[in-house]
Amino acid sequence: MTESELIQGLKDGDESAFKELVDTHKDRVYNTALGIVQNAEDAEDVAQEVFIQVFRSIHSFKGDAKLSTWLYRIATTRSLDLLRSKKSKKRFGIIQRLFGEGDEPAFEIPDFNHPGVALEQKENAARLFRAISQLPENQKIAFTLHKLEDLSYQEVSEVMQTTVPAIESLMHRAKLNLRKILEKETG
Repeated sequence: MTESELIQGLKDGDESAFKELVDTHKDRVYNTALGIVQNAEDAEDVAQEVFIQVFRSIHSFKGDAKLSTWLYRIATTRSLDLLRSKKSKKRFGIIQRLFGEGDEPAFEIPDFNHPGVALEQKENAARLFRAISQLPENQKIAFTLHKLEDLSYQEVSEVMQTTVPAIESLMHRAKLNLRKILEKETG
């Protein structure tokens, strides 16, 4: 099914089109949400909300961007909405969710099902995710979409509705900030 056939099927309320949309994009939507909210359960909730929103608002999709770009945009917005709703707990919540009571992992890092995060590197992955959680919002989104979801700068700029040079700048600052955070943690 081509993208235009898929979109038309969604607009017509075709269940098989919706199933194809979910099957094709569920991992990327989940991983995008996970990279931002950094909690497996919250990421699952966000992913479900994304597909519900797509189902409800497919008629407003103009097709001026790819369907996947629209999905990333919704996933990013929903993830940020969740973080904002937990703002009072934001600073310590991510670390607490990672380590729970008594520094015991509340869930295993392999739940972070991202490409490039090898299972034997759980400790390094935990450090990286803790550092990512401390980045300013736009840097966190750009870094997550580019490095964890492997989107090009052009694709990230479309999702974030900004320019490629702005994404390059965000990525540069994100890398510098991550380096500082990780050096401070190990130093």
